[in-house]
Amino acid sequence: MDGSTISPQHEKVVILGSGPAGLSAALYAARAELNPLVIGGIEPGGQASLTDTIENYPGFPDGIGGAELGDLFQKQAERFGARVLFEMASAVKLNQHPFEVTTDSGIYTTDSLIIATGASPVHLNVPGEKEFTGKGVSYCATCDGWFFKGKSVAVVGGGDSAIEEALFLTRFATSVTIIHRRDSLRAGAILQKRAKEHPAISFAWNSVVDEVLGVTKVTGLRLKNTVTGEQSTLPVDGVFIFIGHTPNTGMFTGQLDMDDKDVIKVNNLLETSVPGVFAAGEAADSHFRQVITSAGMGAAAAIQATHYLENL
Repeated sequence: MDGSTISPQHEKVVILGSGPAGLSAALYAARAELNPLVIGGIEPGGQASLTDTIENYPGFPDGIGGAELGDLFQKQAERFGARVLFEMASAVKLNQHPFEVTTDSGIYTTDSLIIATGASPVHLNVPGEKEFTGKGVSYCATCDGWFFKGKSVAVVGGGDSAIEEALFLTRFATSVTIIHRRDSLRAGAILQKRAKEHPAISFAWNSVVDEVLGVTKVTGLRLKNTVTGEQSTLPVDGVFIFIGHTPNTGMFTGQLDMDDKDVIKVNNLLETSVPGVFAAGEAADSHFRQVITSAGMGAAAAIQATHYLENL
């Protein structure tokens, strides 16, 4: 559908993103009777939905699946009147009011905008990575771990996400090698302890991946020692990459103030450099990056959007 041939649909609040930040914003905006529209992208629940078990979100002492938590967020927001549209936003215009959002199906104008577009995985950018994506290279253990039953895999990274996913992969793989460029992990103490004590997990310290090897699928990795420069080959059937995330903020370049990592700058009220535009979650937070902090930011952004609309 060509959005330019129809009249734009007007909204009081449009929320970009359906992760914890976006859906928490939707819940609060809906309870304020703003009838918010969530343009949720094509990944319901955001990055959190790809996590097998979330153990640190309050109210779930036994943990909860990321996808299940996202579904609960959505149902709760919809109960109060939020509408969720699983389409991609392709462009925004923030130099006018109402603001304008273009999606796959048309154009929406809105009095206020809450950006909760999250972040995407960082790639290694080494030979073989792109060629073997989906053929042994993965960025989501929850999605692809099942395919590596009885096989050997590697995990690249040393933060919480990398170690969580390495532990998850032990449900399927017979061996998991964690590759880290330093000689110590950045992950939390409990996760480190679990990984180091797990019989199926080993470590390649002071190492980086120089190349993903294979013919029709991954057969191994060429590693380089960051201290000695020595190269070695690690035979594996798959590699899972968890080395960080890039904010999904490209469409706001030149329209909103951002830092040198393309994270949207907000004040303590989640206000961006454009009045009426708010940002929450990993699009505006490269430090905490937790489900609970993203959800809190989304709620706060919606509260501020409500105040903004009251004063228009």
